[in-house]
Amino acid sequence: MSKRLISWLSLSLLTLLLAPPLWPQNSPAPNPSDTNARLAKLEQQATDAKSSADNAWMLTSSALVLMMTGPGLALFYSGLVRKKNVLGTMMQSFALMAVITVLWGLFSFSLAFGSGNSFIGGLHHLFLRGVGAAPDPAYAGTIPLQTFMVYQLMFAIITPGLIAGAFAERMKFSAMLVFMILWSIIVYDPMAHMVWGKGGVLNASLGGRFPTLDFAGGTVVHITSGVSALVCALYLGKRVGYPKEPMLPHSVVLSFIGACLLWVGWFGFNAGSALSSGSLATSAFVATHFAAAAAAIGWAGAEWLRNGKPSTLGAISGAVAGLVAITPASGFVQPMPALLIGLIAGVFCYWMVARVKAMFGYDDSLDAFGVHGAGGTLGALLTGVFATSVVNPIFKDTQGNTLPSGLIEGNAHQLLNQFVGVVISWALAIVGTLVILKIVDVTIGLRVTEAEEIQGLDLSQHGEEGYIFETSA
Repeated sequence: MSKRLISWLSLSLLTLLLAPPLWPQNSPAPNPSDTNARLAKLEQQATDAKSSADNAWMLTSSALVLMMTGPGLALFYSGLVRKKNVLGTMMQSFALMAVITVLWGLFSFSLAFGSGNSFIGGLHHLFLRGVGAAPDPAYAGTIPLQTFMVYQLMFAIITPGLIAGAFAERMKFSAMLVFMILWSIIVYDPMAHMVWGKGGVLNASLGGRFPTLDFAGGTVVHITSGVSALVCALYLGKRVGYPKEPMLPHSVVLSFIGACLLWVGWFGFNAGSALSSGSLATSAFVATHFAAAAAAIGWAGAEWLRNGKPSTLGAISGAVAGLVAITPASGFVQPMPALLIGLIAGVFCYWMVARVKAMFGYDDSLDAFGVHGAGGTLGALLTGVFATSVVNPIFKDTQGNTLPSGLIEGNAHQLLNQFVGVVISWALAIVGTLVILKIVDVTIGLRVTEAEEIQGLDLSQHGEEGYIFETSA
């Protein structure tokens, strides 16, 4: 055998010895602690991903709800007043964005959502103490409590802003500020606690005495503001010249833009109230959109039949009425009942504005009661009819089995609970508003003078004009 062959065989043998084996080898048994650690890591990553998704949706919803006040409500209301009051009306919404934010941070969040009794929260979260990155499982277990706090702040801002539609063009700016501050503390904070707060008497998810279904604020937002608006209109009296002088909207274009912004922002209002980015948010989103569309058709159709023409103002007012009525029901009803609720609300609120207001002669300047008070009451009651556990299994027995939610599903008692919630909301709004109006009236006065009202709030209260059209010499 030649040396060359011997070298080749030696190299081949060495290669086989060093190469990885081609047959199965016995590997060491996995360490159970390593496996558990990897599983725990995967579970934590999945939890973090869900928390991030939910938090992103809730921050987006917070921005959408703030957009409802400014520019949404500011444009909607300012377009409905006369030209001389456009800035004064806008300033009311803008001022509340600042003032209510400060109150909320100092103590109002604690009064509304802190642990307390059945009617009002305590002072545990005074100055936002304990409101940080950690969630509160009683409210929302996947988002920081600070996110929940700022989301609820946006509701607290827009609710008193809705009342301004009733006393538009005649309340002093200083009186408006004092009234809104006191109203937020005396009416809004207790009502929010009763319906949504820990231990609240009307809280449906945390075992309240009269569990009232109010997903996003039918009682807390719309009934309280709408009924308070009616009280304000009656207490202040009519505008100078009403109803003899025409007081037409100075710009339906502004109102149209504002209504569209309200419609879009309302998805944060209702779908955001799921407090997560899951299927319940989707259901509330769909119900909200369907109800608004049906109500716009209902109002415009009723107006068309009565007057021979459907107006733009009627269509946008109808959409807002549908959004109001679906608010308490949005997280509890399916799409077809949402359509029906919207259609009923559009026709009913049109009747309240076109017939009932004229019948009684009160000057609800921008129809805050006819849309929010009436629509909110209707929606709260219809929630008790159409709520279904298929959408939101909120009621369970002691064994954890799902119970019926509304009348159609077999829970007739829920209508009584809804009625109790409506009555409490009406009573608190009437009594609280009357007391506050009296206090403000006897201290600093409520109304501008007749001369200031004729001049307009823009100049008399702010020293500005909304429109300055200069012409060349």
